[in-house]
Amino acid sequence: MTGDQLFIRLARAVSRFTGRSLSFVLALGVVLAWLFTGPLFHFSDTWQLVINTATTIVTFLMVFLIQNTQNRETEAMQIKLDELIRVSRDAHNALPDLEELGDREIDAFRARYRAGAAGAAGAAGAAGARARRGHRRGLGRYRPGTRVSRGRSGGQARRRWPASSPARRRRTAAASRGGVGQSP
Repeated sequence: MTGDQLFIRLARAVSRFTGRSLSFVLALGVVLAWLFTGPLFHFSDTWQLVINTATTIVTFLMVFLIQNTQNRETEAMQIKLDELIRVSRDAHNALPDLEELGDREIDAFRARYRAGAAGAAGAAGAAGARARRGHRRGLGRYRPGTRVSRGRSGGQARRRWPASSPARRRRTAAASRGGVGQSP
C-alpha cells in the first residue's frame, strides 16, 4: 500500500469518526476533564498550555484531513456532473472543463447563462399572465400548478387538470404508447 493510499484510508476513517455524535461527546468530555482539573493544578500556566497545545495540534491536523475529504468529494461530484452533461443532448460541451478556464471565460459563461435565465423567466412570466387573463375571459378559475389543454387549433381551453392528476398520467402514458387518447 502506497503512502497516498494510506493517507486516503486514514482521512476517510477520521472523517467518518469525527462526523459522529460520539466524537463530539468525547471532545466535550476532554474539555470538561481539563476544566475540572483546574483547581487541582491551581489554574496554572502549564494547565492552560496543555489544552491550548492539544487543540492547536488537533486543529492543525484536521485542516489537512478536511481539505483532503472535500477535494475528493468535489472531484467525484464533478465527474458525475460531467457524465450528466455528456449524456445530455442539449448540453454545452465546453461546460465539463469549466473549472479549467480562466476568470474572464467563466465570467463570460456566467453572463451568458444569466441572460438566458432572465429570458426564460420573462417567457414564463408572460405565459402566467396569459393564463391569468384567460381566467378573466371566463375560461375557468386560474390555479398555479394547473395546465390548460388547448385543442390542436389553439382555441378556447377545453379542459384543465392538475399537473399530477390521474387524467394527466393516463394521457402521458397513452401518448408514450402511440398517441391513443391524447386529447379528450
